[in-house]
Amino acid sequence: MISMYDVSVPVFSERLRALALVLTKAEANAAERKIDSQVFLVARLAPDMLNLIQQVQMATDFAKGASSRLAGREVPRYEDNETSFAELHARIAKTRDYLATFKPAEFEGAEERTVTLKVGGKDVEIKGQKYLLDVATPNFYFHITTAYDILRHNGVPLSKGNFLGRE
Repeated sequence: MISMYDVSVPVFSERLRALALVLTKAEANAAERKIDSQVFLVARLAPDMLNLIQQVQMATDFAKGASSRLAGREVPRYEDNETSFAELHARIAKTRDYLATFKPAEFEGAEERTVTLKVGGKDVEIKGQKYLLDVATPNFYFHITTAYDILRHNGVPLSKGNFLGRE
C-alpha cells in the first residue's frame, strides 16, 4: 500500500532536485548568451503571473508546507528575499534538507488528519488526503511547471527530460 509519506516527501524532494538542475541549465544559458541573469529571474509568462523567483519560492513553500501539515509539524517560514540563482539554489537545498528530516511514521493517519488553511482570511479545514491530492500537489506542480515554462519561453533549451530531472 502506498502511504501519504510516499506520495509527498520523496516526490517533492525529487521534483525540487530536478528544478535545481533546470535552474543550473538556465544560469549557464544566460552566461553563454551574455544575458543578465536578472532577465530570467524576473521573467513571467503573463503580466499578472508571478516571476521565476516567486515560482520557485511558491514551489518550495508548498513542499515544506504540505509535508509539515501532513506530519503535524509547524510550517517553517522563509523570508522570500532571494534575488539570484545562487539564492534560489540555497532555498531549494534548504527545503530538500528539511524534507529529509521527515520519517514515514509521522504520516501515519495523515489522510484523515485535519489541515487548517487560511483562505480569503478565513480558516478552512480539509482532511489530509484531500489537501494533498486537491490542493498541495496540484499547486506544487503548477509552480514547478511555470518556472520551467518561463525559462523555456525565454529560450533556455530545456526538454521534458530536464523537467523530469534526467538530463
